[in-house]
Amino acid sequence: MPTSIDKAGPQTVGQISFRQLADAMPQMVWSTLPDGAHDYYNAQWYAFTGVPYGSTDGEGWNGMFHPDDQERAWAVWRHSLETGEPYEIEYRLRHHSGEYRWTLGRALPIRGDDGAIIRWVGTCTEIHEHKQIAEQNAILSRELSHRIKNIFAVLNGIIGISARHYPAIKDLARQLQARVAALGRAHDYVRPHSMESAPHDGPHQLSELLQQLLRPYPALEEGRVAIEGEEFTVDDRGATPLGLAFHELATNSAKYGALSVPEGRVHIRTAREDGDVVITWQESGGPAVTAPAKTGFGTQLTDISIVNQLGGEIEREWAPEGLTVRVRVLAERLYRE
Repeated sequence: MPTSIDKAGPQTVGQISFRQLADAMPQMVWSTLPDGAHDYYNAQWYAFTGVPYGSTDGEGWNGMFHPDDQERAWAVWRHSLETGEPYEIEYRLRHHSGEYRWTLGRALPIRGDDGAIIRWVGTCTEIHEHKQIAEQNAILSRELSHRIKNIFAVLNGIIGISARHYPAIKDLARQLQARVAALGRAHDYVRPHSMESAPHDGPHQLSELLQQLLRPYPALEEGRVAIEGEEFTVDDRGATPLGLAFHELATNSAKYGALSVPEGRVHIRTAREDGDVVITWQESGGPAVTAPAKTGFGTQLTDISIVNQLGGEIEREWAPEGLTVRVRVLAERLYRE
Protein backbone atom coordinates (compact mmCIF):
# COMPACT_ATOMS: atom_id res chain seq x y z
CA MET A 1 0.00 0.00 0.00
CA PRO A 2 1.84 3.16 -1.15
CA THR A 3 1.76 6.20 1.09
CA SER A 4 2.67 9.81 0.52
CA ILE A 5 5.47 9.64 3.06
CA ASP A 6 7.46 7.60 0.55
CA LYS A 7 7.62 10.81 -1.54
CA ALA A 8 8.84 13.03 1.31
CA GLY A 9 12.54 12.40 0.88
CA PRO A 10 15.12 9.60 0.59
CA GLN A 11 13.29 6.32 0.38
CA THR A 12 16.00 3.97 1.63
CA VAL A 13 18.44 3.55 4.47
CA GLY A 14 20.97 1.36 2.77
CA GLN A 15 18.69 -1.20 1.14
CA ILE A 16 15.86 -0.77 3.70
CA SER A 17 12.88 1.34 2.75
CA PHE A 18 11.34 3.80 5.17
CA ARG A 19 8.18 1.70 5.47
CA GLN A 20 10.18 -1.44 6.28
CA LEU A 21 12.13 0.47 8.90
CA ALA A 22 8.99 1.99 10.43
CA ASP A 23 7.13 -1.32 10.46
CA ALA A 24 10.06 -2.92 12.32
CA MET A 25 9.83 -0.31 15.06
CA PRO A 26 8.35 -1.55 18.38
CA GLN A 27 6.36 1.70 18.52
CA MET A 28 3.45 3.05 16.55
CA VAL A 29 4.86 5.48 13.95
CA TRP A 30 2.83 8.10 12.12
CA SER A 31 3.33 11.06 9.85
CA THR A 32 1.37 14.17 8.96
CA LEU A 33 1.45 16.93 6.40
CA PRO A 34 2.51 20.41 7.57
CA ASP A 35 -1.11 21.26 8.42
CA GLY A 36 -1.38 18.24 10.73
CA ALA A 37 -3.41 15.98 8.42
CA HIS A 38 -2.33 12.37 9.04
CA ASP A 39 -1.36 10.42 5.95
CA TYR A 40 0.76 7.54 7.23
CA TYR A 41 0.69 4.93 10.01
CA ASN A 42 3.00 1.95 10.36
CA ALA A 43 1.97 -1.67 10.92
CA GLN A 44 2.19 -1.37 14.71
CA TRP A 45 -0.56 1.29 14.69
CA TYR A 46 -2.97 -0.97 12.87
CA ALA A 47 -2.01 -3.97 14.99
CA PHE A 48 -2.68 -2.00 18.18
CA THR A 49 -5.89 -0.27 17.11
CA GLY A 50 -7.35 -2.95 14.83
CA VAL A 51 -8.87 -0.28 12.57
CA PRO A 52 -9.03 -0.66 8.76
CA TYR A 53 -6.12 0.74 6.77
CA GLY A 54 -6.61 4.42 6.00
CA SER A 55 -9.57 4.88 8.36
CA THR A 56 -7.61 7.20 10.67
CA ASP A 57 -6.10 9.40 7.97
CA GLY A 58 -6.75 13.13 8.03
CA GLU A 59 -8.47 13.94 11.34
CA GLY A 60 -9.91 10.47 11.79
CA TRP A 61 -7.37 9.66 14.46
CA ASN A 62 -9.14 11.90 17.00
CA GLY A 63 -11.84 9.27 17.36
CA MET A 64 -9.22 6.87 18.72
CA PHE A 65 -8.70 8.95 21.88
CA HIS A 66 -10.69 8.45 25.05
CA PRO A 67 -13.54 10.99 24.99
CA ASP A 68 -12.12 12.69 28.11
CA ASP A 69 -8.73 13.14 26.41
CA GLN A 70 -9.79 14.32 22.95
CA GLU A 71 -9.96 18.07 23.50
CA ARG A 72 -6.80 18.11 25.61
CA ALA A 73 -4.85 16.15 22.99
CA TRP A 74 -6.12 18.37 20.19
CA ALA A 75 -5.19 21.52 22.11
CA VAL A 76 -1.59 20.34 22.56
CA TRP A 77 -1.38 19.25 18.91
CA ARG A 78 -2.75 22.57 17.64
CA HIS A 79 -0.20 24.40 19.77
CA SER A 80 2.64 22.39 18.19
CA LEU A 81 1.29 23.03 14.69
CA GLU A 82 1.06 26.77 15.37
CA THR A 83 4.47 27.14 17.03
CA GLY A 84 6.56 24.30 15.60
CA GLU A 85 7.38 23.15 19.13
CA PRO A 86 7.79 19.40 19.78
CA TYR A 87 4.59 17.51 20.56
CA GLU A 88 4.41 15.38 23.70
CA ILE A 89 1.38 14.24 25.66
CA GLU A 90 -0.02 11.24 27.51
CA TYR A 91 -3.51 10.07 26.53
CA ARG A 92 -5.67 6.97 26.42
CA LEU A 93 -5.82 5.29 23.03
CA ARG A 94 -8.43 2.73 22.04
CA HIS A 95 -6.98 -0.77 21.77
CA HIS A 96 -8.35 -3.34 19.33
CA SER A 97 -9.87 -5.10 22.35
CA GLY A 98 -12.06 -2.06 22.98
CA GLU A 99 -10.09 -1.06 26.09
CA TYR A 100 -8.51 2.38 26.33
CA ARG A 101 -4.82 2.10 27.16
CA TRP A 102 -2.45 4.86 28.24
CA THR A 103 -0.03 5.96 25.52
CA LEU A 104 2.76 8.50 25.24
CA GLY A 105 2.50 10.49 22.01
CA ARG A 106 5.49 12.41 20.66
CA ALA A 107 6.27 14.18 17.39
CA LEU A 108 8.96 16.39 15.89
CA PRO A 109 8.83 18.59 12.77
CA ILE A 110 10.94 17.97 9.70
CA ARG A 111 12.06 21.23 8.11
CA GLY A 112 13.18 22.07 4.63
CA ASP A 113 16.25 24.07 3.63
CA ASP A 114 14.28 27.29 4.12
CA GLY A 115 13.32 26.32 7.68
CA ALA A 116 9.67 25.70 6.84
CA ILE A 117 8.03 22.55 8.21
CA ILE A 118 7.48 20.00 5.46
CA ARG A 119 6.27 17.11 7.62
CA TRP A 120 5.67 15.92 11.17
CA VAL A 121 6.85 12.45 12.23
CA GLY A 122 5.65 11.01 15.51
CA THR A 123 5.36 7.91 17.63
CA CYS A 124 2.91 6.42 20.11
CA THR A 125 4.38 4.30 22.91
CA GLU A 126 2.14 2.24 25.14
CA ILE A 127 2.76 3.07 28.83
CA HIS A 128 -0.39 1.51 30.30
CA GLU A 129 1.32 -0.81 32.78
CA HIS A 130 3.76 1.87 33.88
CA LYS A 131 0.88 4.29 34.37
CA GLN A 132 -1.04 1.81 36.51
CA ILE A 133 2.03 1.12 38.66
CA ALA A 134 2.61 4.87 39.08
CA GLU A 135 -1.02 5.39 40.11
CA GLN A 136 -0.82 2.55 42.63
CA ASN A 137 2.40 3.98 44.06
CA ALA A 138 0.78 7.41 44.30
CA ILE A 139 -2.15 5.96 46.24
CA LEU A 140 0.21 4.16 48.61
CA SER A 141 2.30 7.31 49.02
CA ARG A 142 -0.77 9.39 49.86
CA GLU A 143 -1.96 6.79 52.36
CA LEU A 144 1.45 6.62 54.05
CA SER A 145 1.69 10.40 54.15
CA HIS A 146 -1.81 10.63 55.62
CA ARG A 147 -0.78 8.23 58.38
CA ILE A 148 2.29 10.36 59.09
CA LYS A 149 0.02 13.38 59.40
CA ASN A 150 -2.09 11.46 61.91
CA ILE A 151 1.06 10.65 63.88
CA PHE A 152 1.68 14.37 64.33
CA ALA A 153 -1.83 14.73 65.78
CA VAL A 154 -1.35 11.73 68.08
CA LEU A 155 2.02 13.06 69.24
CA ASN A 156 0.51 16.43 70.06
CA GLY A 157 -2.22 14.67 72.00
CA ILE A 158 0.31 12.67 74.01
CA ILE A 159 2.21 15.84 74.88
CA GLY A 160 -1.02 17.50 76.02
CA ILE A 161 -2.03 14.55 78.22
CA SER A 162 1.45 14.42 79.76
CA ALA A 163 1.32 18.13 80.57
CA ARG A 164 -1.97 17.71 82.41
CA HIS A 165 -0.45 14.99 84.59
CA TYR A 166 2.75 16.93 85.16
CA PRO A 167 1.89 20.66 85.44
CA ALA A 168 5.55 21.56 85.91
CA ILE A 169 6.23 20.86 82.22
CA LYS A 170 3.23 22.84 80.97
CA ASP A 171 5.32 25.57 79.32
CA LEU A 172 7.68 23.04 77.76
CA ALA A 173 4.74 21.01 76.50
CA ARG A 174 3.23 24.07 74.87
CA GLN A 175 6.48 24.75 73.04
CA LEU A 176 6.76 21.14 71.91
CA GLN A 177 3.18 21.16 70.64
CA ALA A 178 3.85 24.32 68.68
CA ARG A 179 6.93 22.78 67.07
CA VAL A 180 5.08 19.58 66.20
CA ALA A 181 2.23 21.64 64.76
CA ALA A 182 4.71 23.57 62.59
CA LEU A 183 6.14 20.30 61.30
CA GLY A 184 2.60 19.11 60.62
CA ARG A 185 1.79 22.21 58.57
CA ALA A 186 4.99 21.88 56.56
CA HIS A 187 4.33 18.19 55.96
CA ASP A 188 0.71 18.77 54.98
CA TYR A 189 1.77 21.31 52.37
CA VAL A 190 4.33 19.09 50.63
CA ARG A 191 2.83 15.65 51.21
CA PRO A 192 1.31 13.74 48.26
CA HIS A 193 -2.34 14.63 47.78
CA SER A 194 -5.20 13.44 45.65
CA MET A 195 -6.72 15.86 43.17
CA GLU A 196 -9.48 16.55 45.67
CA SER A 197 -7.30 17.19 48.72
CA ALA A 198 -4.44 19.11 47.10
CA PRO A 199 -4.09 22.57 48.71
CA HIS A 200 -2.65 24.06 45.51
CA ASP A 201 -1.99 23.43 41.84
CA GLY A 202 1.46 22.82 40.45
CA PRO A 203 4.75 22.24 42.26
CA HIS A 204 5.32 23.14 45.89
CA GLN A 205 6.69 26.67 46.20
CA LEU A 206 8.94 28.04 48.93
CA SER A 207 6.91 31.23 49.34
CA GLU A 208 3.69 29.28 49.88
CA LEU A 209 5.42 27.00 52.40
CA LEU A 210 6.56 30.06 54.37
CA GLN A 211 3.00 31.39 54.35
CA GLN A 212 1.70 28.06 55.64
CA LEU A 213 4.26 28.10 58.46
CA LEU A 214 3.38 31.67 59.47
CA ARG A 215 -0.38 31.36 59.09
CA PRO A 216 -1.04 30.84 62.85
CA TYR A 217 0.46 34.29 63.56
CA PRO A 218 -2.04 37.18 63.27
CA ALA A 219 0.69 39.43 61.86
CA LEU A 220 0.51 37.57 58.53
CA GLU A 221 -3.19 38.32 58.06
CA GLU A 222 -2.63 41.86 59.31
CA GLY A 223 -0.13 42.49 56.54
CA ARG A 224 2.83 42.90 58.89
CA VAL A 225 4.70 39.97 57.31
CA ALA A 226 5.86 40.38 53.70
CA ILE A 227 7.22 37.48 51.63
CA GLU A 228 8.82 38.29 48.28
CA GLY A 229 11.62 37.33 45.92
CA GLU A 230 12.50 34.46 43.62
CA GLU A 231 10.45 31.30 43.68
CA PHE A 232 11.94 27.91 44.45
CA THR A 233 10.57 24.38 44.39
CA VAL A 234 10.49 22.58 47.73
CA ASP A 235 9.26 19.19 48.89
CA ASP A 236 9.43 17.08 52.04
CA ARG A 237 13.23 17.05 51.93
CA GLY A 238 13.46 20.78 52.58
CA ALA A 239 10.10 21.44 54.23
CA THR A 240 10.84 19.77 57.57
CA PRO A 241 14.06 21.64 58.47
CA LEU A 242 12.67 24.91 57.11
CA GLY A 243 9.51 24.33 59.10
CA LEU A 244 11.47 24.04 62.33
CA ALA A 245 13.76 26.98 61.56
CA PHE A 246 11.11 29.52 60.60
CA HIS A 247 8.76 28.43 63.33
CA GLU A 248 11.50 29.29 65.84
CA LEU A 249 12.14 32.66 64.21
CA ALA A 250 8.44 33.54 64.22
CA THR A 251 7.93 32.35 67.79
CA ASN A 252 10.87 34.37 69.12
CA SER A 253 9.74 37.41 67.15
CA ALA A 254 6.22 37.13 68.61
CA LYS A 255 7.68 36.91 72.12
CA TYR A 256 10.55 39.38 72.04
CA GLY A 257 10.93 40.92 68.58
CA ALA A 258 9.05 42.84 65.91
CA LEU A 259 5.91 40.71 66.01
CA SER A 260 5.49 41.40 69.74
CA VAL A 261 4.22 44.94 69.06
CA PRO A 262 1.49 46.22 66.71
CA GLU A 263 3.84 48.38 64.65
CA GLY A 264 6.44 45.64 64.16
CA ARG A 265 7.16 44.21 60.71
CA VAL A 266 8.94 41.17 59.26
CA HIS A 267 10.24 41.18 55.71
CA ILE A 268 11.23 37.82 54.17
CA ARG A 269 13.19 37.83 50.91
CA THR A 270 14.21 34.81 48.85
CA ALA A 271 17.00 34.97 46.27
CA ARG A 272 19.50 32.84 44.40
CA GLU A 273 23.15 33.62 45.06
CA ASP A 274 25.95 31.61 43.44
CA GLY A 275 23.62 28.67 42.98
CA ASP A 276 22.46 28.69 46.59
CA VAL A 277 19.09 29.73 47.98
CA VAL A 278 19.28 32.65 50.42
CA ILE A 279 16.33 33.47 52.65
CA THR A 280 16.60 36.74 54.59
CA TRP A 281 14.43 37.35 57.65
CA GLN A 282 14.49 41.03 58.59
CA GLU A 283 12.61 42.56 61.53
CA SER A 284 11.82 46.25 61.99
CA GLY A 285 9.60 48.47 64.10
CA GLY A 286 9.94 46.33 67.19
CA PRO A 287 11.68 46.81 70.52
CA ALA A 288 15.44 47.23 70.57
CA VAL A 289 17.17 43.88 70.54
CA THR A 290 20.56 42.66 71.72
CA ALA A 291 22.34 39.37 71.23
CA PRO A 292 21.41 36.86 73.95
CA ALA A 293 24.01 35.96 76.52
CA LYS A 294 23.70 32.28 75.75
CA THR A 295 22.31 30.13 72.96
CA GLY A 296 18.84 28.77 73.66
CA PHE A 297 17.40 25.43 72.63
CA GLY A 298 15.35 26.97 69.83
CA THR A 299 18.44 28.58 68.31
CA GLN A 300 20.34 25.31 68.52
CA LEU A 301 17.42 23.51 66.87
CA THR A 302 17.39 26.08 64.06
CA ASP A 303 21.11 25.67 63.47
CA ILE A 304 20.84 21.88 63.39
CA SER A 305 18.01 22.07 60.87
CA ILE A 306 19.78 24.45 58.50
CA VAL A 307 23.37 23.24 58.80
CA ASN A 308 23.02 19.50 59.26
CA GLN A 309 19.91 18.77 57.20
CA LEU A 310 20.17 21.33 54.41
CA GLY A 311 23.95 21.67 54.21
CA GLY A 312 23.62 25.40 54.75
CA GLU A 313 24.61 28.16 57.08
CA ILE A 314 22.80 30.76 59.16
CA GLU A 315 23.95 34.25 60.11
CA ARG A 316 22.35 36.56 62.70
CA GLU A 317 22.82 40.30 62.96
CA TRP A 318 21.52 41.75 66.24
CA ALA A 319 21.09 45.38 65.17
CA PRO A 320 19.24 47.68 67.63
CA GLU A 321 16.52 48.37 65.05
CA GLY A 322 15.80 44.69 64.59
CA LEU A 323 17.15 41.19 64.06
CA THR A 324 18.29 40.13 60.58
CA VAL A 325 18.82 36.45 59.84
CA ARG A 326 20.33 35.15 56.59
CA VAL A 327 19.75 31.49 55.83
CA ARG A 328 21.80 30.06 52.98
CA VAL A 329 21.14 26.51 51.82
CA LEU A 330 22.10 24.34 48.88
CA ALA A 331 19.36 24.58 46.26
CA GLU A 332 19.45 20.83 45.60
CA ARG A 333 18.69 20.12 49.26
CA LEU A 334 15.23 21.72 49.02
CA TYR A 335 13.76 18.94 46.91
CA ARG A 336 14.43 15.47 45.61
CA GLU A 337 15.53 15.06 41.99
